Amino acid sequence: MKDITLISPIDGSVLIRRTPLDREAAQAAVARARAAQADWAARPLDDRIALVKAGVAALTAMKDDIATELARQMGRPIRFGAGEMGGVNARTDYMADIAAETLAPKVIEDSASFRRVLAREPLGVVFVIAPWNYPYLTAINTIVPALIAGNAVVLKHASQTLLAGERLAQAFHAGGVPKDVFQNVVLDHATTEGLIAARAFDFVNFTGSVAGGRAIEHAAAGTFVALGLELGGKDPGYVRADADLDAAVEGLMDGAMFNSGQCCCGIERIYVHDSLHDAFVEKAVAWVNALHLGDPMDPATTLGPMAHVRFAQTVRDQVAEAVGQGARTLIDPANFPRDDGGAYLAPQVLVDVDHSMRVMVEESFGPVVGIMRVTDDEEAIRLMNDSPYGLTASIWTRDDDAAAAIGARIQTGTVFMNRADYLDPALCWTGCKDTGRGGSLSYLGYLAVTRPKSFHLKRA
Repeated sequence: MKDITLISPIDGSVLIRRTPLDREAAQAAVARARAAQADWAARPLDDRIALVKAGVAALTAMKDDIATELARQMGRPIRFGAGEMGGVNARTDYMADIAAETLAPKVIEDSASFRRVLAREPLGVVFVIAPWNYPYLTAINTIVPALIAGNAVVLKHASQTLLAGERLAQAFHAGGVPKDVFQNVVLDHATTEGLIAARAFDFVNFTGSVAGGRAIEHAAAGTFVALGLELGGKDPGYVRADADLDAAVEGLMDGAMFNSGQCCCGIERIYVHDSLHDAFVEKAVAWVNALHLGDPMDPATTLGPMAHVRFAQTVRDQVAEAVGQGARTLIDPANFPRDDGGAYLAPQVLVDVDHSMRVMVEESFGPVVGIMRVTDDEEAIRLMNDSPYGLTASIWTRDDDAAAAIGARIQTGTVFMNRADYLDPALCWTGCKDTGRGGSLSYLGYLAVTRPKSFHLKRA
């Protein structure tokens, strides 16, 4: 089979090559997972929790190596590389803390006549198809609750972050999770879709593009296998007239530019009340011009290359089209001499934009943001909802009630007030419209990887 090649965005060199499993070997891996799952589920819950947490501790101990590997694989500056481990630990700890209560059987009746119980049991084998942009956080969202609930997990990581899958397997096995219970596999698209179509798995979690989600749904058609899909996003920010201007600039611009804009819930479009618009734009431009685009291995770099040349080209094309339609660029590329026309891409802020432009309606997933002037909440709500996506929305205001009222009318999975680009493990991570379906984290994350079973026991 053709090798999968990981090209480093730092210099375009081949970082690693891996040979994907053929169909027979992949089926054998899933069979081992299925055979091992029953014994894993039979272990006491506390034992499973302890082993999973030990695996995460082993992963955290690798954080310095992981930071270097992330820089080489997908361009994240080394100064930020280890930060992902904080979220990994926070999410693991929360999901471990709520496991016993969430997974405990609910006794409906226990009388002389009947014992009626609503229980939850693991689905079996969970397949996690993880993305490259946050290769540990996104994977952990499903891996941890799935293992704690008693499932076996098969992980297929993105070709851009193959080393992350290998690190996760190394860590969980070091922590004591059996090798067949957690497996990292390298698969091509055809084998992946073939396994799903053959009902090899009991749940499939995919984070990636809308096109990828459609391919997963097509492969799963007729199998009745549950899917969790987190797909595209075009997350908006709204700055009301009463907002703290400096806080809004800092929060929204960081949400737009961190990780070179390659965040599922990154801010891709901003609507600012007329009274604050000009001041916001001026401060936003200054904020962006303070970034340093460069080699992610340099501790001074705050903006690394995009993960692949083709991702950067998508952003360049969107910006060029918008300018051709009347948009104005406010960032001089000369301020970012490292922009090489390839993976290294200067950040950009656009004004005089509207929703006829791709950059305001299609996912960019890069360091670009368009800023529009609005006159009131009604206009902002209309524009925020004018999108095929719905992952998060960020509202900046001093009025809690106004934020809640606006949020109730926005078609989105999460509403933030005075923050952006953040996951709270106690709240469900979910989306609507083309962003996908299903949810992870919170107690609902356990419901996704378990099934209900009812016991109606009539006593003699």
